[in-house]
Amino acid sequence: MIKMQVIGHLGKDCVVNTVNGKNVINFTVAHSEKYKDSQGVLQEKTIWVDCAYWTDRTAVAPYLQKGTQVYVEGQPEARSFQRNDGTPGASLSLRVREVQLLGSKNDRNTGGGSSPSASASSSGSSIPAPNEITEPVDDLPF
Repeated sequence: MIKMQVIGHLGKDCVVNTVNGKNVINFTVAHSEKYKDSQGVLQEKTIWVDCAYWTDRTAVAPYLQKGTQVYVEGQPEARSFQRNDGTPGASLSLRVREVQLLGSKNDRNTGGGSSPSASASSSGSSIPAPNEITEPVDDLPF
């Protein structure tokens, strides 16, 4: 099995469909990286990944909105095709097994989204934010 992990922002709101009686959430994630080319000029490269999340847990769909930062994990699928003008093209898609919300479009901090459903695949455990921890720091159990 090949596993791919992507952290990026949604390019548009997700779409929930039903195919052969099964629910699928479709969305696109953009992952951008900055690098310096051989002349030392700062460049940016963006890779778009089409995602298909086959799940009955569609309650996460309202939170998968344009601009939301997500972590997705699953099995990649590459496809090559020929464009209308005759040039070759390729696309990268991901059959999602896990999706986690990292931040909303209104929360531009790195990590720690403010949405009620922080993980679509977690067991529902409640983890307090760092500023909500009230235990003294010197009482660590180790």
